[in-house]
Amino acid sequence: MNCIVYKSSRKADTYLFVADEDALSTLPEALAGLLGRLERVMEIELVEGRTLASASAAEVMRQIDANGYYLQLPPSAGYPLDHRVVN
Repeated sequence: MNCIVYKSSRKADTYLFVADEDALSTLPEALAGLLGRLERVMEIELVEGRTLASASAAEVMRQIDANGYYLQLPPSAGYPLDHRVVN
């Protein structure tokens, strides 16, 4: 599946994956308002078995097929992906 990735102008480290530019016109109004202006950052080919920053390509494709988009959010504040407890 070919995929276009956009970054949000309002939410840091938040990316929207869609199959084509036409999908932007069908985003829920609340989501579009939350994301603000979207800047196209790349186009990628999603293939089964490929791992992306925070999800598998299979999960991204499943959500694009079901919802028309996949929203990648940043890790929770205060909990980086590689955190350790220090005594």
